[in-house]
Amino acid sequence: MGFRGGLRPPVTRVCFVLLCLCASLSEAKRTPQPAPTTGKKQQPPAASSSQQSPAVSYPALPVRAVCLGGWLVTEGWILPSLFDGIPNKDLLDGTQLQFKSALRKTYLTADNGGGGAVVANRTQASDWETFKLWRLNDTTFNFRTSGNQFVGIGASDGIIVATATTPGLPETFQIVRCPFDKNRVRIKAANGYFVQAIATGEVIADYGEPTRWSDFDASVFLMTTVGQQLQGEYQLCNGYGADKAAPLLREHWSTYIVEDDFKFFASSGLTAVRIPVGWWIASDPSPPAPYVGGSLQALDNAFRWAEKHELGVIVDLHAAPGSQNPWEHSSSRDGTQEWGTTDASIAQTVQVIDFLASRSETNKHHARILSPNPPNDRRYTHARRYATSPRLLAVELLNEPLAPGATLDSLTRYYRDGYAAVRKHAPAAYVVMSNRLSSGNSTELLWFAGRGFPGAVVDVHYYTVFNSLFGNFTAQQNIDFVRTNFSGELAAVTTRDGPLTFVGEWVAEWKVPNATKEEYQKYAAAQMNVYGQATFGWAYWTAKNANNHWDLEWMIRNGYISLKG
Repeated sequence: MGFRGGLRPPVTRVCFVLLCLCASLSEAKRTPQPAPTTGKKQQPPAASSSQQSPAVSYPALPVRAVCLGGWLVTEGWILPSLFDGIPNKDLLDGTQLQFKSALRKTYLTADNGGGGAVVANRTQASDWETFKLWRLNDTTFNFRTSGNQFVGIGASDGIIVATATTPGLPETFQIVRCPFDKNRVRIKAANGYFVQAIATGEVIADYGEPTRWSDFDASVFLMTTVGQQLQGEYQLCNGYGADKAAPLLREHWSTYIVEDDFKFFASSGLTAVRIPVGWWIASDPSPPAPYVGGSLQALDNAFRWAEKHELGVIVDLHAAPGSQNPWEHSSSRDGTQEWGTTDASIAQTVQVIDFLASRSETNKHHARILSPNPPNDRRYTHARRYATSPRLLAVELLNEPLAPGATLDSLTRYYRDGYAAVRKHAPAAYVVMSNRLSSGNSTELLWFAGRGFPGAVVDVHYYTVFNSLFGNFTAQQNIDFVRTNFSGELAAVTTRDGPLTFVGEWVAEWKVPNATKEEYQKYAAAQMNVYGQATFGWAYWTAKNANNHWDLEWMIRNGYISLKG
C-alpha cells in the first residue's frame, strides 16, 4: 500500500515508484510495447483439463475496486478509537524507547547494538540507545535491542546485559511510572531490584524500593518515545488481552463493514472489493496468541454479500507469518521483518493460501500446522473456503514485501508455490503478485510472472502523499505527475505478452494544503483515468477511514469522486 496515513500518519513507509523525480521522468519517456486491450472483458485463466472449473461469475476487466482496509487486519490510524481502552496504550509492542539516567545524564546503551553489556556512558542517543518493547502485560515487558538481542540480568551480581536471543524470566522487566510524571520511570528487574546507572557507567539491578523520584536517584530514568508507534493487530490483541480483545474485535468485524456497504459499492459503480486478511485467519476459530478468532466468519459474510450484489472478491494476504515488511499492517510485533528468511516461513504462508483457496474439504491439517492450539475436529469438519464461490475473482499472495529484507529469490519461490496452491483449488481465479517496495525496479517481476503462470497479475501501488518529493508540489503539479510519471511507470509494467497489471492501492490525498474540492475532484479523476489503463484494474485505499479523503464512501457521497458516466 505504500505507507498510509492522513491526519494521523502511520509508521513511515517507502513508495517504491518514487525513487526520485528524475528517474521517474526518464521512465515516462519509454516507449512501451502496446498493452493488452482494457476496454472489454478479459477472460479468466483457462482451467486445467484435470480439474473441474467452478461456475465463475467475474466482473469485466479492468475492475474498479475498493480495499476494505482496517476491517480484518487492524491499522490504528484508520480507526484510532479501537485502541482507546488499552491500559498504558503508549507502551504497546514495538514501541521504541530511550532511557536517560536522571542522575548521570547518560543513556542506557546496548554496546554494539547488543550481544554484550548494557552501559550508561553516552550523552547522545541513537540506535544502540533505543529499545523495542515486547509487552507481557500492562506494566511488564521485554526490551529488544537494535541487534535483536534481549536485555536481561547476567549470571551474577545483577549486571545488565543484552545477550539473549529468546526472552525468558531474566529478560523480564517492570516499568514503574512516577505518579506525577508518566515519563519519569524506574525499571524493576526479575530479581526484585531496580536498575540503576552507577558512576563507572555500568548498569546493575541492585537498587532498593524507596524513592522520591528526584534527579539524585540513580534508579530514576527519563523515558522518551522514539518514532511512530505501531498500532496493528498484534498491538491491539496483546494490548487488551484475549478476554477483552475478542469481544471488541467481533463487534468491530460485525459493524464496521456490513451488507449495506456492499450494496453502496455496487450501486456507486464499483465492481470488486479487495479484502486484506492476516495469516492467523487460517487457524480460526483458535488462532495462536495473541490473535483472537472470528475474522473468518466476517470473510464468509463478505462472500455472501458479494454474491448478492454481484461484486468480485480479491482476497489479499496482507500480513504473512514473520511480517513481510516492518509496518503495522503486516502485524509486525516490533518492526522486525522476518518473513522469507527461512523456508519454514514460506511454507507456512503457502499453507495459508491453500487454506483460503481450498474447496469444501476438511482443513483440520491446516489447524495443526498453523496453530499451537488446534480447534477440535467437529468444528473443522466443514471448511468454508471460497474456490467454489462465483465471486472469487483473485487471490493476492502477499501485500507489499519490502526489499531488501524480502529477497527476489525468496519472493519468487513463494509466488511459484503460492500460485500452485491457488491453482490446485481454484483453476479459474486470478493470482496477484505484489511488487517489492524499494526494489528500485518496478518491472522486476515481469520475467517471472509472464512465464508459465496463466492468469497472473502484477500489483503496483502509487501514492504521492508519503514522499517528501511532493512537499512543495501544487495541485496541478501533482496531477501532471500522475498523468506523466505514474502513467509512464504503469506503461512500463503493462506489456503485450506479460501478466495483467493492477494498481492495487491509490488514494486521492496529497500534501497540498487547503486544496479545494474542485482540485480534489481533478486529482481523483486524473488518477482513475491513468490507472484505468491497468489491464486488471485498480483499487482505492480504503472504503472507510477516520480521515475523509482516504474514505471512498465519504468521497463518493460528498461528490469528490464519481464512478458513473
